[in-house]
Amino acid sequence: MATKKIKIAVLSGKGGTGKTFLSVNLASVTQNSVYIDCDVEEPNGHLFFKPQNLQTENVTVKVPFVDPARCTGCRKCVEFCKFNALAYIQGKWMLFDEICHSCGGCVLFCPEKALTEKNRIIGSVQKGVSEDITVMSGILKIGESSGIPIINKLLHMAQDMDENIFIDCPPGSACIVMESIKDADYCLLVAEPTLFGMHNLKLVYELISLFKKPHGVVLNKCIEAVNPSEEFCKAKKIRILAKIPFDKKLGELNSNALIVSRENMEYAQLFSALWQKIAEEVHNEAAFDSKR
Repeated sequence: MATKKIKIAVLSGKGGTGKTFLSVNLASVTQNSVYIDCDVEEPNGHLFFKPQNLQTENVTVKVPFVDPARCTGCRKCVEFCKFNALAYIQGKWMLFDEICHSCGGCVLFCPEKALTEKNRIIGSVQKGVSEDITVMSGILKIGESSGIPIINKLLHMAQDMDENIFIDCPPGSACIVMESIKDADYCLLVAEPTLFGMHNLKLVYELISLFKKPHGVVLNKCIEAVNPSEEFCKAKKIRILAKIPFDKKLGELNSNALIVSRENMEYAQLFSALWQKIAEEVHNEAAFDSKR
């Protein structure tokens, strides 16, 4: 196995596919690892790890703040803002901070220097420990438009850590997913064995192809039937790293927020073997790149 520490992003085209299930169990079978929950709108990895010694830090963004004594009502800032976060109505400057994108342009464009910036809390990050695993989660405040600053904070906190890192990405293929995978060494895609699952697998496959990320697929909830996601992988020549069965016993452990690889030796071996395959893939890709 490669000695270099690996950063793995686990993603899927929709929620409920098994992304957190895979991330949590891979981190659990990998000693001295880091688990990062970037699904900041609905983080749930901590329910499994139950981390101790939690440290919490607020995450803020900059929003404009007006000095009424300087403001002349010229509306230059209002005209500049393409997100309609600013208004000047009946002699009063107004900010709709929920839709402000914190670009700072209005402050730069104000001819009277009436605008400055202040911090606004949009959420928080938490860091704790579960056995030998560092557990980090981001929590976006309800009603906030973007979790990207929180994801950036989480990834920045982990950048100097000398452990294998497992990133539990948000579902889908939007900007917050792109932010989560941008520095990953490998992307692990999770898919269900249905037409809908195949459609969502295609979305995230197209995304990681744009980023030119090494990748593989885990097929979850497999049954003895036609598997459209498996057929898609074969058509695109995507490596299937593991097939996890639709297992009542597994479902019961998972629904009780128990880490399956800590409770069941069979699944501990499955996830250990999956980790070995991922590490070999990353090692082979790095060796190939070095020869280019």
